[in-house]
Amino acid sequence: MERLIEKAKLVASEVIVLAGLATKEKFDQIAMVEEKDEFGDVVTEADHLAEKIILDTLIKQFPDHSITSEESGSNKVNSDWLWQVDPLDGTNNFAIGLPVYASSITLLYKNQPVLGVVYEPMVDRLFVAAHQKGATYNDQEMTVKKRDNPNRFTIGWIQGHAVRNEEKAVKLRQHIDLNCKRMLRTWAPTLTWAMLAKGDIDAVIIYNSEGEDLYSGLLMVKEAGGCVIDFEGNDFSGVTTTPYFIACHPDHKEYFMKLVQDGLGE
Repeated sequence: MERLIEKAKLVASEVIVLAGLATKEKFDQIAMVEEKDEFGDVVTEADHLAEKIILDTLIKQFPDHSITSEESGSNKVNSDWLWQVDPLDGTNNFAIGLPVYASSITLLYKNQPVLGVVYEPMVDRLFVAAHQKGATYNDQEMTVKKRDNPNRFTIGWIQGHAVRNEEKAVKLRQHIDLNCKRMLRTWAPTLTWAMLAKGDIDAVIIYNSEGEDLYSGLLMVKEAGGCVIDFEGNDFSGVTTTPYFIACHPDHKEYFMKLVQDGLGE
């Protein structure tokens, strides 16, 4: 298993850079933008290009593994090993010329994330995390930071499209916004997770946002020394279809749990 994960790490790290550089060449030159759902999410030719580069390599190198990708869905292979691919996380940013996006590849074994690789091509940042092997940013070790002044906290907010106008979501967003230095919404969730793992922000609060971009970042934060808990304070592992999480430095767990519960009126 360890040898396979090491091979997966090398393959994913190489192909994600190739895919990311291909999207960079298309940046600000997109000829095709299509809406793909009722929430206004879009897909571009760069999404499809990056996806093809990644999937062609994964299928060739790991033909007996399951693969699911944001644009093309599942390869219909049954396996304990599952690859999740988000070829362009932050397509809405990309489509309007905002250079805040990434590609994400995750490998899960029996529903446990064991490898997460994220590449931010516009600034050449490669984030890699492997189970019990730590997390790195361009080969430098990452650590979730602890800070002493809550008034200076920056909190990343991630939410699902379907719940964006849900009363509790709106109420919690406002509460967080009023009780921290900054509530950050990147519209590129993998980068939000990476910023927490790197120590640039102080927490991530995720409100029912499932997708192929979730578990690479979640693993990255854990491997960088952070904790991931649900809104009741229980440690999270595995996968879920309804993610309501808080991710932060372990010493800040009680603070952020109270912040969320106060915001929800619980």
